[in-house]
Amino acid sequence: MFATGERPVACKRATAVRTAMAAVFAMTICAFSGCAVGPDFQTPKAPAAKAYTAEALPSQTDAAPGTAGATQRFAPGKDISEEWWTLFHSVELDQLIRQALAESPTVAAAKARLREADENRRAQYGALFPAVDANISASRQKISGAGFGQPESDISAFNLYNASVNVSYSPDLFGGTRRKLEALQSQIDYQRFQLEGVYLTLTANIVTTAVKDASLRAQIGAMKEIIEAQERQLDIVEEQLRLGGASRSDVLAQRAQLAQTQALLPPLEKQLAQTRHQLAVLAGRLPSEAALPEFDLNDFQLPEELPVSLTSLLVRQRPDIRAAEETLHAASAQVGVSTANLYPQITLTGSFGLQAGTVGDLFNSGAAIWSFGAGLLQPIFHGGELTAKRRAAIAVYDQAAAQYRDTVLQAFQSVADVLRALAGDASTLKAQAEAAAAARDTLDLTDKQFQLGAVSYLSLLNAERQYEQARLALVQAQAARFADTAALYQALGGGWWNRGPQAEAAATKPE
Repeated sequence: MFATGERPVACKRATAVRTAMAAVFAMTICAFSGCAVGPDFQTPKAPAAKAYTAEALPSQTDAAPGTAGATQRFAPGKDISEEWWTLFHSVELDQLIRQALAESPTVAAAKARLREADENRRAQYGALFPAVDANISASRQKISGAGFGQPESDISAFNLYNASVNVSYSPDLFGGTRRKLEALQSQIDYQRFQLEGVYLTLTANIVTTAVKDASLRAQIGAMKEIIEAQERQLDIVEEQLRLGGASRSDVLAQRAQLAQTQALLPPLEKQLAQTRHQLAVLAGRLPSEAALPEFDLNDFQLPEELPVSLTSLLVRQRPDIRAAEETLHAASAQVGVSTANLYPQITLTGSFGLQAGTVGDLFNSGAAIWSFGAGLLQPIFHGGELTAKRRAAIAVYDQAAAQYRDTVLQAFQSVADVLRALAGDASTLKAQAEAAAAARDTLDLTDKQFQLGAVSYLSLLNAERQYEQARLALVQAQAARFADTAALYQALGGGWWNRGPQAEAAATKPE
């Protein structure tokens, strides 16, 4: 029989012992089974949407005569070439892009960031293993006898030599280190997708800038032809004035029209020069030293089959979505790190060495020194710091999740916008081609009628102005179709996943 109160005390002690044994057992199981606290990352599911736009797309675009007027067919589910820009069949464009990929400082910086992330993970990987350090020291010391309770003693100075090997190890019981490695691996993958994004953005920018270069050249060429025609018209009007067939006001009106047209030329030339400068920088060259090709819209061939990736695949193809996913992955791993900090941490240490007053005595049997130790750290009270940091890590994860969803929405919008632009700009080009042809015929007819005196000079000026506007709008509509096609390949991810292993290694190696 137990005395009063003995059974509860004994029970409490037994419970405490069982709890401690259970904790030790759990820690041992974690140490050998490699458990890691915190959430295991799950790749977000792709949106369930079956199409990019609310209204069904036409099977093909409208056709128009002349440059960039070919019909383009949408090909749902078709894959994308990793060198999609070659589909424009421009040798000069292909060469410029390849040189830019090799020389661009933006690409070099992205590669360096990828190498940095890789080395940071390699550095953290060492935390899974014991740390071993060798130490050799020599010192001369003078101590007081007061430390031994003999303040009157006069202890002579002496030398002390020490050679030792120290070992320390912190078992990753709850996976905090492995979660850190997981987060660092996510940073590597993030930088890898950032590099793919740099490749995609650079190539797309070069294509669209080259198209702009060609468009501005075409507009300048059209403007010069219009100026030459208006100069000839001015000569005719002045001759009519001399013969009495035209008034002074007609001559002044034609001169004003010519001056207005000439005033449009310098801004176009300025835009062309700035476009060339931009193209040089994209290629990694100085504007003053870049030997760039002169592009012509007629040198580009419009791809007639346009790939339209399945909506379920877009989240795996877009580098920006994959990078956002890795940011989410890293945030998930950091939740595990902050959770592991709430649990016990064990540190094992050991040291073996030699210590003597002379170098020769270091190898005597009595010179050996050693120590072994173990420590257990269990956070008990930190004023709420550790739990607050864990809640903050969860908030960072929630923020990354929201940013991931926003990136997906923006990606789907960009694809939808481009698909609509492809269909709409093809129709616009068709209409502009018809308008330019009609304006050309109207100008020719009005010019003949004016020379015969059948129409007023105001009618001729209006016809000239309409033709000028229609000619420039036609060139811009032609350039828009090439730019839309490049934008589609960019919006769908650019085909980087089709790059072979050798090309992948070449793409990520240091400059």
